[in-house]
Amino acid sequence: MDSVWAKRSRGSIVEESKEKDKKESGASVGGIGNIGTAMGVGIGSREGLRKDGTINGSNGVVALSRQQYIPSPTSEIHPLHFTWVFWFMHRAPGSKITNYEQSMKKIAAFSSIEDFWAVYSHLRRPHGLPNISDYHLFKQGVRPVWEDVTNINGGKWIVRLRKGLASRYWESLVMAVIGDQFDVGTEICGAVLSIRSSEDILSLWNQSAREGRINLKIRDTMKRVLNLPPDTIMEYKSHTDAMKDNSSFRNTDVFR
Repeated sequence: MDSVWAKRSRGSIVEESKEKDKKESGASVGGIGNIGTAMGVGIGSREGLRKDGTINGSNGVVALSRQQYIPSPTSEIHPLHFTWVFWFMHRAPGSKITNYEQSMKKIAAFSSIEDFWAVYSHLRRPHGLPNISDYHLFKQGVRPVWEDVTNINGGKWIVRLRKGLASRYWESLVMAVIGDQFDVGTEICGAVLSIRSSEDILSLWNQSAREGRINLKIRDTMKRVLNLPPDTIMEYKSHTDAMKDNSSFRNTDVFR
């Protein structure tokens, strides 16, 4: 990958070549585990999808495709190891969220590659989301909040991206997560994409903030599946620390 990395005291911002940026609005990323075999299938359950392509309960914010999906009765179903749920949250600039969990909208759940593409193909691409928006992808039964019993003793790895790159990196991370590319059992809880005014942020949540060996394996695998250069600066923050300072991305531990 032809990349230039602009570093700062806390984390890093990825800057890639213009040629790479031109691809941002287009192709999906395939070939990660078994997920790549279903690239472009777009069939399966339509739970949560309206005929006009919008998502139930989301006020159309995450609508992308107006094309109706026609499931094929002969298609083979490829089950995932876990059932996953997409969530969405948006906060208008200048407003405050009094209840973080209630402000999140559940989009849809899926448990097969085919159902994943049926849902994912209808979601608005990250580069089309308004600022202060978040996509969450978590295992079914795990709430995407620090206080959830599965999350509370864990933390998250953080990668900061220059604007315009989020769609491609988010798709790569999503497919790695649901395709079990991290090979750490049930340790992975979910992933988050945060769209902000000056940068976009990827976060990968895990159960055990104090398991150093597992955490380093997750970090190294994240670098590999995202095809990040070896000198990438990554950050980690435990959810305990996040609850103490009420911040997701400040006062992180930096790993060079």
